[in-house]
Amino acid sequence: LVFTEEDKYGLYSNLLFKYFLAEGVVCGHDLFVASAKEHPDHILKELPAPLLDDTYRNELGEEATAVKSEDFQDSMKIAWRYQNLPKMEASPTTSTKFGHYYNVSKTMSPELFQSVKWHSFYLHEELSLQPKMKICNMNSAYARLLQSIQRIIYQEGFDGSDPQKKQKNILRIGIQSLGSVLWGDDICSSDTPEDINSLTKFLYVLRGLLRKSLSACIITVPAHLIQNKAIMERVTNLSDMVVGLESFIGSERETNPLYKDYHGLVHVHQIPRLNSLICDVSDTKDLAFRLKRKLFTIERLHLPPDLSDTVSRASKQDLAESAKLLSSGCGAMAIGKKHLDF
Repeated sequence: LVFTEEDKYGLYSNLLFKYFLAEGVVCGHDLFVASAKEHPDHILKELPAPLLDDTYRNELGEEATAVKSEDFQDSMKIAWRYQNLPKMEASPTTSTKFGHYYNVSKTMSPELFQSVKWHSFYLHEELSLQPKMKICNMNSAYARLLQSIQRIIYQEGFDGSDPQKKQKNILRIGIQSLGSVLWGDDICSSDTPEDINSLTKFLYVLRGLLRKSLSACIITVPAHLIQNKAIMERVTNLSDMVVGLESFIGSERETNPLYKDYHGLVHVHQIPRLNSLICDVSDTKDLAFRLKRKLFTIERLHLPPDLSDTVSRASKQDLAESAKLLSSGCGAMAIGKKHLDF
């Protein structure tokens, strides 16, 4: 169960959501998409196109040449004694390739999409069929969604406890903006919600379904709207992996020179550790993402090498203060208020 905290405007979390579903299409997995905001059919039609073999090399080659030209311009500003130092590895993983790469400027071809089996759950259509329904003091929308997921798991042969005769496959479940007002939940609109336990009950039952079935699930939640910290702690404990996206749109960091190469930060709050009582903590604390022309990348955050030509003295002081907030995982730490030490 992957729990994703949405960024303020939901732009980048929606992209991550589509990446998860697109990977399922390329791998031949079955899909189950649930939403109360956007019709699942529209979400599936906007999945990014995969970059396969030669196409991947060509697309990535274009990106690489663009990055190299930027690096060359930056190298003109770097002092000669820093040029021969080894560059920091931007990617947090050491493997050459994991999964597939996707072109966010193109949508997936209908031929590739039609090769997999998919199921959709659109709340407004479901409510029109049977308006009132409540199970175990749970929100009506959540109860209906659980019933739908359970039906797909049992009918389509994803139940791990039941021996299946046909070839086994994996079900990828994607639930968009869970906990929002559109789902009939009031945890985002009130500090003391009436249905305070609806979301946690839903996740508890969902986690039980995932544990005994061949399935994986990603959920996006507008966590910045949930004021009650107790709810967030319970939700985190009920999830296997918790990742937060913080966009720079509309914040002071958007104009901060420290973050000029990035569009937001990635906060890894929790990593699954199987067969253990405690959760794993990531070694890499400072991760940032940027949306290039065709690719969405997550990299280690490190300070720019030289800012003397473009940053005023007052901005440098602010920059030093900002750098103090970063952990030691950065390429450089700022010590002092008036300059950067490398």
